[in-house]
Amino acid sequence: MYYNEDTIVYYNGEFVKATEAKGNVYDQSLHYGYAVFEGIRSYTTHNGTKIFKAKEHFNRMQFSCESIGIPYTFNNQELIDISYEVLRRNNLSDAYIRPLVTCTPNMQLTKGREAQLLICAWEWGAYLGEKLLRLTTSSYRRITPACFKVEAKVSGHYINSIMATQEAKDKGFDEALLLDVNGFVAEGPGANIFFEVDGVLHTPQLGSILPGITRATVLDICNDLGIEVVQRQIKPEEVKGADGSFMCGTAAEVIGIQSLDDVAFTKPWSETLGARIQKAYKNLVLEKEYNTVLKVA
Repeated sequence: MYYNEDTIVYYNGEFVKATEAKGNVYDQSLHYGYAVFEGIRSYTTHNGTKIFKAKEHFNRMQFSCESIGIPYTFNNQELIDISYEVLRRNNLSDAYIRPLVTCTPNMQLTKGREAQLLICAWEWGAYLGEKLLRLTTSSYRRITPACFKVEAKVSGHYINSIMATQEAKDKGFDEALLLDVNGFVAEGPGANIFFEVDGVLHTPQLGSILPGITRATVLDICNDLGIEVVQRQIKPEEVKGADGSFMCGTAAEVIGIQSLDDVAFTKPWSETLGARIQKAYKNLVLEKEYNTVLKVA
């Protein structure tokens, strides 16, 4: 699904076949989840293949590494250029790009001694699919800033996401909604969330969530379209039966939600602010004029 015998990746300073790239079983990242990654999308536009928000993603990768003590010796513009070359060598345009920074062998619980870099890419549809999602409130709480650098995109953090997602799917739902340690709405396992109430969007404030790049893009779209957004602490009981809801993330893009714990959102998806933002976001990543979407009066 992700690679074949012809797939080329960039690994530790050179372009090699994915089947020939070799890691070390003593790598600190393998044993402790001490690594940082990004998820980036490229799109076919009228201006050719374009990586969306490449600079923002690699800047966040640098921030994440520096936040947890992984050496970062890379030049971000060079990483952007390498990403385009990975796409070219694999004949990809609409693709998902995965940069990953790992650490060399070290069995001690100390800062990384040396960083290693992988950049790979593959064709990948919308991560959560195209249909409206059925969410369930997870029994697992989102990682807390008292214990982790939650604003950093760290590999080990995603064990929490795997547990929540698997629990939701085992119960017959499409995805999970996690609360923070204080019981307020946080985010999905791999996406931020917005709710619509009386023509206003509400989304969890920063603190216990990943400040998603797609989330920031949605906020910019809302500003341009005249849609009011309130960032605040949200109680889960406020959410059920709201007018509408959607999740957003690089892998998921913008995807509508049908229900939470089998309580449906009241507006048809096509009439929600989320549907309007979904269309605007798609126009934006394809380098079309998203301000052609009707503004809210």
